[in-house]
Amino acid sequence: MNLTDIIIVAIIVAIVGLAAFYVYKAKKSGKKCIGCPDGCCCSEAQKKSCGCGK
Repeated sequence: MNLTDIIIVAIIVAIVGLAAFYVYKAKKSGKKCIGCPDGCCCSEAQKKSCGCGK
């Protein structure tokens, strides 16, 4: 492995680690819809079209 490969692997590991930390932190704070652009605050009329509606 050369230095370029090590840097690429380190970047990928950092991205995956940060994404996992974000999901962990969001779930711990009680978010039901991680990454929902509306923050899961869809109106009642839009519940069916909202990807995170109940």
